[in-house]
Amino acid sequence: MPERPLASPVTLPTLRPGEPQGLGGVWVPVLPPDSVELYCEAIGNPIPEIQWWFEGNDPNETYAQLWDGARQDRVKINATYNLHSTSTISIANLTGDDSGMYECRASNDPDRNHLSKSPKVKWIRSQANVFVIERPEITAHVTESSGKLILSCNMSAPHPAITGHKWIHKDKILEQDEKTGAFTSYVIDGKREEHSGIYECVYEANPQIRGEVNISVAPQVTAYKKSEHGNEGDTGVLTCKNPSFPAVTTWSWYKSGHGLLENASGRYIIKSSGNKTELRILKLDIEQDTGDYFCNGTNSYGTGDATVNLRVRSRLAALWPFLGIVAEVLVLVTIIFIYEKRRKPDEVPDDLFSLPRKSNATNHKDKNVRQRNAN
Repeated sequence: MPERPLASPVTLPTLRPGEPQGLGGVWVPVLPPDSVELYCEAIGNPIPEIQWWFEGNDPNETYAQLWDGARQDRVKINATYNLHSTSTISIANLTGDDSGMYECRASNDPDRNHLSKSPKVKWIRSQANVFVIERPEITAHVTESSGKLILSCNMSAPHPAITGHKWIHKDKILEQDEKTGAFTSYVIDGKREEHSGIYECVYEANPQIRGEVNISVAPQVTAYKKSEHGNEGDTGVLTCKNPSFPAVTTWSWYKSGHGLLENASGRYIIKSSGNKTELRILKLDIEQDTGDYFCNGTNSYGTGDATVNLRVRSRLAALWPFLGIVAEVLVLVTIIFIYEKRRKPDEVPDDLFSLPRKSNATNHKDKNVRQRNAN
C-alpha cells in the first residue's frame, strides 16, 4: 500500500496579487484587473499528484476542478514532480466571478482518479479564499497657481480603510504620510514644462490602491549639440531629443533652403524612436550640406523644434595648421641663411675686444733682478 502523502501543512504568507504564494486557508482581497498566484507543495512516497479545485461564493455552487487554460485562458497551472510535488496556479485579469475558495488537493493513491473504485487514501487539502473587491474610482487633477503645480487624488467611496499615502515619480518616493483621508495632494515648485511626467498617488490599504496624475506638455525638443562638424566625404550625424511627457509620436527633419528631408532621397537616413531622433547624412559635401537643420517633434499636445548648425570641412583642413608651421620654419631658415651670406668677411666680432691683453710681467721681473745685482 502506498504511503499517505504528507502535504506540508502548506504555510501561507500574506497573499499579494501577482506574487508567488503558499496555500493555507486565508481571506485574500484583490483588486480587478490584477492577478493572483497561489502555491502548493506536497511530500510523499510515491510522489503525490496535485490538483486545483474551486468553489464560488454562490450557495448553490459546488467544487469544480480547474485546469490549465480555463476561464478563457486566464488560468495558468504549472506543476513539477521531482522528489516532491509543487504546483502554482495563477489567475489573470480578475473579475468578481473569480471570488471564492481555491483548494489544493494532493494524493498518491493509485485509485485516486478511478471512476468506480474508492481511493484507499483520502485527498489532503489546503485552501485559500480569494475575494475580488470592486476597485474604487480615483479622480486626479493638476492645477497651476503662483508658479506652483498642485497634484491631487480623491478616491470615491466605498473604499478600504486607508492608513497613509505616498507620492511616487520614476520609482522615487517624493512624499509620504500616515493620514487616513480619501484626498491627498502634492505641491511642485516650477512650471508644467519643467516637471512633466507620470506621478503616482498611492493609498496604503489592504490591498494597496494606486492612481496616476499625468503632467502632459507639448514636446520640449532640444538638440544634442547645437553645432556639429564633419569632414567632406564622411557621414554626418545630427541628434535631437525630447525629455518631456508624453513621448513624441511623429519626428521630422528640415534643412534651411531645402525643405523636408526624407529617407527616400538616398543620402539622408532618419531613425526615430520615442523621445529621440537621428539624422545621418551620407558623403558630406561642403557646399550642399553646410547650413542649419531643424528637428520637429509632435505629440497630442502640440509641436516643438530645435536647430542644429552643420559645418562641413575639407579633408585637407586638418593639414593646414601643420603646413603653416612648416612654412614659418622655412622662412626663418631662409632669412638666417641670407644674413650669414651677406655678412663682411673682415668684420671682427665684438667678443674679440674682450680678450685679455698680453701681460708685461716678464719685464718687471727682469728689472727687479738687475736691481738686486747692483746692490
